[in-house]
Amino acid sequence: MEPIQASLKKWMRNNKSFQDNFLQMKQAVLNDPEIASIIRKHPEMTEEDIDKNLIKLYEYQSQSKQCSNCASLAQCKNILQGYSPYIHIEGNKVQVAYEQCHQKLQYDEQRKKHDLIQSLHMPKDILEASMTQLDFQDPERHQAIREIDRYIQSIDTAEAAKGIYFHGPFGVGKTYFLGAIAKELADKHISSMMIYMPEFVREIKASFKDDSVNQKIELFKKVDVLMLDDIGAESLSAWFRDEVLGSILQYRMMQHLPVFFTSNFNLKQLEQHLATTTNGDTEKVKAGRIIERIQQVSKEVPLFGANRRS
Repeated sequence: MEPIQASLKKWMRNNKSFQDNFLQMKQAVLNDPEIASIIRKHPEMTEEDIDKNLIKLYEYQSQSKQCSNCASLAQCKNILQGYSPYIHIEGNKVQVAYEQCHQKLQYDEQRKKHDLIQSLHMPKDILEASMTQLDFQDPERHQAIREIDRYIQSIDTAEAAKGIYFHGPFGVGKTYFLGAIAKELADKHISSMMIYMPEFVREIKASFKDDSVNQKIELFKKVDVLMLDDIGAESLSAWFRDEVLGSILQYRMMQHLPVFFTSNFNLKQLEQHLATTTNGDTEKVKAGRIIERIQQVSKEVPLFGANRRS
């Protein structure tokens, strides 16, 4: 009998503690102005109904509504992070459901935009570039900025089939311009892919090991907007120039898909660079074909100004 009596006394102590906690919770819930207002709007609910639904009322009352008590999404205090409760009463039953809060909606929208910008070996600051950070005071950059604005305004028209070929000296911000354009495109739910050309060449060469060359080339062909950064900085084999770069540009030209470029060379200088292959051969005709395709998918625009790297 001794163990049973001890267990009974323990249960009674715990039961009293539970009753005390229940009464405290009930008082806190019913004293909440929002809960009191909800109950007043449903006079059909008896005190017994309120007691039966107290846990649901507490679930609603104890959480933040639409970020009111959350400094950020990461600091969300609710049961479901990023979701705000709302209450529904039907007859004598209380139901609590959840909807995405303001900060979760904003976060998801930003993630969607971020996911629209794909990159291959591009630094983080370029992926976070913005038009608002461009130097509008430097007159040598005005033409390039006007061309960006023209392009953004032309989206959804035939003019948007041509990107921009930015050329100029080292450090003037050509790559940053690509990042700013990619951000503007993402705001319009248009995907883009930025590729650093020297790494792109190495990536394609490495793809022979897992037989993924064709898969990657198809991806670069068909992305909404392709951005080739620092073309001319690499030494190209005749195969890469004609079968990879030429194939990508030919497809995009035929499908009216834009390409953006940056280079230290203007198009005439780039043609000379592309004409000389890694084995020392000079192939002006084939280089000229690449330049012709570049002209079909982009507009040549010089970009000068102060060296941002010094």
